[in-house]
Amino acid sequence: QVQLVESGGGLVQAGGSLRLSCTASGRTAGHYTMGWFRQAPGKEREAVAVISYAGGRTYYTDSVKGRFMISRDAAKNTIILQMNSLESDDAAIYYCAAREITALSTRNYYIRGNDYKYWGQGTQVTVSS
Repeated sequence: QVQLVESGGGLVQAGGSLRLSCTASGRTAGHYTMGWFRQAPGKEREAVAVISYAGGRTYYTDSVKGRFMISRDAAKNTIILQMNSLESDDAAIYYCAAREITALSTRNYYIRGNDYKYWGQGTQVTVSS
């Protein structure tokens, strides 16, 4: 089993920044692609940013391109989501997710929530106008 713990959410004014962190623990000896999803009230869960295990391949949903950046520290089993120029539409619960992959798929990433087995508890991001 893999446990994911997120941190870094909170309240920020529109235009401000937040940095979310997610650390994996437990059975982390394998390869994992990881990412951030979010869900706002009344909306479906969406992939915000995803990063491959190797190769640094990333995906961003259109609304955050140029404002958010995902990175990973493999040695620390941690991914970071740097969120800049936050807007009211960014307010949501942000979830970290992880999926174990094979050695042949280390450059792949996945953007469907159903592709991920492990999830964090979520961290609230609130943006005030």
